[in-house]
Amino acid sequence: MAAPDPPPRPGKPPLPWRARLLVGAASTLHAASLRRDGTVNRFLLSLFDRTAALTPTAPVGGVASTDHAVSDHLHTRIFVPEIPGGGGKELPVVVYFHGGGFVFHSAASAQFDELCRRLASAIPAVIASVDYRLAPEHRFPAQYDDGEAALRWVLAGAGGALPSPPAAAVFVAGDSAGGNVAHHVAARLPDAVAGLVAVQPFFSGEAPTESELRLRDAPFGGPERLAWLWRAFLPPGATRDHEAANVPAAIRRDAGAGDDRWRTFPPTLVCVGGWDVHQDRQRAYADALRAAGAEEVTVAEYPDAIHAFYILDDLADSKKFVGDVAEFVNRHTSQRKKRALDHAD
Repeated sequence: MAAPDPPPRPGKPPLPWRARLLVGAASTLHAASLRRDGTVNRFLLSLFDRTAALTPTAPVGGVASTDHAVSDHLHTRIFVPEIPGGGGKELPVVVYFHGGGFVFHSAASAQFDELCRRLASAIPAVIASVDYRLAPEHRFPAQYDDGEAALRWVLAGAGGALPSPPAAAVFVAGDSAGGNVAHHVAARLPDAVAGLVAVQPFFSGEAPTESELRLRDAPFGGPERLAWLWRAFLPPGATRDHEAANVPAAIRRDAGAGDDRWRTFPPTLVCVGGWDVHQDRQRAYADALRAAGAEEVTVAEYPDAIHAFYILDDLADSKKFVGDVAEFVNRHTSQRKKRALDHAD
């Protein structure tokens, strides 16, 4: 006899009223824009997905922003913090992939523009936010191909768009679906990446996890919505056990077959929220990397955090998250510089 589903988590996540309203509005908009025929109502999304203007000469929050073309279809928004008295300082570069289920948002979406400004100022670092192609118009592996192209562009100097050559260190980071993209980009070019920040990465699988059953009513946790997003992204006919979705299983399969490539995977910070439906898969991802011999895997837990908590800048967990990312990037930048000096000697 099958075990009964675990009960939903009692109560509601501890959110202030403003955050609760924003989350509810976003959930309603997303649901209304997903059509039964597998297409997206882009016009409806455009009415509510507020975009942020560029600030090339009048920095906002001490951070300037400019847009740059990587190719005919691929662009990045670059955020450069003002460093008082530090004009000659080489800053790390973070290649960032926004969230949105592979379907929603852009590098110009106001919430991601603001998040990148916060990270650029707090670390401090240059943030290159990637405007990758979206599903269902562009399915797997378009997002990974765009991510790799953007990373290679940054490593090659970003066409002169960076304030200094990316000599200090280059990281990849992303939230939700962007965390999934960041993982796969890091896996393609592990030696070029100083570290990976996977913020509530969006993974899946055919067999539901305990957290997916328990938190199906949590913000952004509806199983029908999640199933729609995966159908829009994965190759036609693929299940959610595809290696793009069930990343922990793919890593374990590689390691079990004697593939040792994960031993050279970059140091990784995995950010997990206690009200996130995907948390079991995120912890399984960290465990799979460790078991496969990855150099360093750190899990940062935010017990009261919902999915996408990091865009709500007034939350204590959101502030802590920015500090955790800053510590991770700065620590590994220093280590990379030290190794470079030791090698030069």
